[in-house]
Amino acid sequence: MNQITPRTDWTRDEIAALFDLPFNDLMFEAQSIHRANFPRNEVQLSTLLSIKTGGCPEDCGYCSQSTEAESGLKATKLMDVQAVLQAAAQAKDHGSGRFCMGAAWRNPKERDMPKLIEMVKGVRQMGMETCMTLGMLSSDQAKQLADAGLDYYNHNIDTSPENYANVITTRTFEDRIETLENVRDAGINVCCGGIVGMGETRSDRIGFLHALATMPHPESVPINALVPVAGTVLGDMLKDTPLAKIDEVEFVRTVAVARIVMPQSMVRLSAGRESMSEACQALCFMAGANSIFTGDKLLTAANAGDDKDAALLAKLGMTAMQAQPHGHLEAAE
Repeated sequence: MNQITPRTDWTRDEIAALFDLPFNDLMFEAQSIHRANFPRNEVQLSTLLSIKTGGCPEDCGYCSQSTEAESGLKATKLMDVQAVLQAAAQAKDHGSGRFCMGAAWRNPKERDMPKLIEMVKGVRQMGMETCMTLGMLSSDQAKQLADAGLDYYNHNIDTSPENYANVITTRTFEDRIETLENVRDAGINVCCGGIVGMGETRSDRIGFLHALATMPHPESVPINALVPVAGTVLGDMLKDTPLAKIDEVEFVRTVAVARIVMPQSMVRLSAGRESMSEACQALCFMAGANSIFTGDKLLTAANAGDDKDAALLAKLGMTAMQAQPHGHLEAAE
């Protein structure tokens, strides 16, 4: 494969020009770059488990787990390690090669770290790739998770720097970047993407991808379509409006541009698949998406389910990617 060297000097005008390409030309470019960097027709199957649900003090406008939301979601305590490992074993039995654990926190407390470390170690021992999303991390916490063997840490920037304050006010865009730097410095792979369909403009989608493509490229880039949840700020604001669901062609364009500007990153087709047509998902794979979350639930939102996903991949002639649980970075000196 003739791999393309990633660039971190993309301009917004260049990214805007990609969005403006005729759809077929954009898809051809994205698929060509995808084939140069990844095995064709392979998709990584990932499972996401909420290990601590609700009660989060952040005011993210899309999130049903925020204390600001009136979603009726009850807060829970951090799950026991054994229950998490049982869920991971079940996910592996259903074909997942990657197990992601999410906790609704602003940041983990030190008393939570021993449990989190045992979860990472236990999932790694099963031969699965591990990922966690726990909110903001200090450099010491990132190092503890790295020492436990955590493969990826997810911390999304969510949207463009300009649109960020319209979505979240309790932490800044710069706070997000600081956690990403702590994770990267500890030698953990970065998982960082965002959400489209929050009422943002194409200019915001350009700014979102520009921010990702001009930092050291995240090894994993989840592209989520907003699931408007009643009781959340965005869910209520967008209800019964044309903005409540992003146009599928525009969503596919966003995936394709992400693949082109970050050619060696895993592009993850994440939340929102439950409401996408099979044709839209197939186009996303053609555009370079090569990972999906499978199972019946993503944290608190519904998801397509294992059987439905297996049937779709079989229809498309695609296969599950094998787990690769030892892809650590070199920690920064």
